[in-house]
Amino acid sequence: MTRIARTFEALKAQNKKAFVSYIMAGDPDFETALEIMKGLPDAGVDVIELGLPFTDPMADGPTIQLAGQRALEGGMTLERTLETVRVFREDNDKTPIVLMGYYNPIYNCGVDQFLTKAKEAGVDGLIVVDLPPEEDSELCIPALAADIDFIRLATPTTDDERLPRVLQNTSGFVYYVSITGITGAAEAQAKDVAPEVARIKAATDLPIIVGFGINTAEKSKAIAEVADGAVVGSAIVSKIAAGDAPADVLTFVKNLADGAHQA
Repeated sequence: MTRIARTFEALKAQNKKAFVSYIMAGDPDFETALEIMKGLPDAGVDVIELGLPFTDPMADGPTIQLAGQRALEGGMTLERTLETVRVFREDNDKTPIVLMGYYNPIYNCGVDQFLTKAKEAGVDGLIVVDLPPEEDSELCIPALAADIDFIRLATPTTDDERLPRVLQNTSGFVYYVSITGITGAAEAQAKDVAPEVARIKAATDLPIIVGFGINTAEKSKAIAEVADGAVVGSAIVSKIAAGDAPADVLTFVKNLADGAHQA
């Protein structure tokens, strides 16, 4: 059983919803990002999404685009992102880590080499937003063979005809994108999310985690009440961009996590 599966099984046994946080590897620099990452579990984070910096992040809004630029300008690479995971794993072998990014850096590394390095570093799952199900043979199938979960995005435009294809090789959890558009573009609304989560749940036994447009503890709680958990990214990255101290960033994260856990 993967770390992701164990985590969701434990949360279910506690009748508790999940809180997932996103940070960009290397933002604002390697050491600060690592310090924040190490503090996330104690702040209540159940699953960490670690952004893989890329020059052309098409699904991301300005906040995460700029985070990626800061990381790249600071010398962050795919190898240093995996080094972040390796160092984190020296003290934490429990919290799942999902790399979230785009296919180009992985392709340039070579799929087999990347998967070997990612598994050795302690990566548990991948979200690669620019690889549709039609390209599963590129990375999804090899990742599953390497016991790395491949987490797919479902969106408001994923209709009943498309949904089975999206779910076909998905594992770990399903990431439901609450809004149509880029990260940080609008606020999620529980009343709109609830029927979509129910529709996806009818087609899979995997947990449904909702992200995009969640920026307060109240919103985190409201979304988690209608799903299996909530993801927050841009709101956390904004605090980092503003120069908030790691301790202050983690206090903000704990507030968001408390909201989801109270659902």
